[in-house]
Amino acid sequence: MMSGMGTDISGHLEYRAPQDSQGGIWNTAHDLDSLYQNRDYDLFGCLFGVRNYANFRPLAAGRGLPADVSAGVGARFAQLTEWYGEDGIHGATWITWAEVKAVDWDERAERPDSRLHEYRRTAHGFRLTGKSSWSPAFAEAVGLARGEVRQWPEGSEWLVGETLYRSVTLRRKDAVTATGEWQAVWTAMETLAARHGDDNVRLVVWFDE
Repeated sequence: MMSGMGTDISGHLEYRAPQDSQGGIWNTAHDLDSLYQNRDYDLFGCLFGVRNYANFRPLAAGRGLPADVSAGVGARFAQLTEWYGEDGIHGATWITWAEVKAVDWDERAERPDSRLHEYRRTAHGFRLTGKSSWSPAFAEAVGLARGEVRQWPEGSEWLVGETLYRSVTLRRKDAVTATGEWQAVWTAMETLAARHGDDNVRLVVWFDE
């Protein structure tokens, strides 16, 4: 999906028949766009190391296209690269369902989020309203120079007016939530794996600016 703003994800699910698991041919299954059409940088960073502001150890970053990528996916990727150039299409990688099943979703990011989490005071307490790498109000309150960004210790917080700024370390399940839109991708992979085997189902993705 080419948006022209920010970074978006595209890709396909692939599978191969169990009897072909030793060097067999991969086949194209679902287009990722039919399952997921959102833009979530925490998720992108956690899974694939793209826009990794939350500082996760990515599960599957920078692997490139699989050497045995299915014909349909390989052709689509080549077409997009020709249209938009290598600067427009980047971050190609892949992950198998077997790898996904082995993930510890309670694992914490390696460092606190590069963005401070912002909470607004409400009648029912503070509510998360966003994440920011730079806030003029916060910078003025703590004496940061224009554009200066620091890594704050986890749990540090500042109340500036009605906004609470807090340094937070995310867990994988905070980035890839159990009820989020990405679960449709996991469900599709799990369904394919029930028939073809965990090692014979994978997601191939790339990103565009």
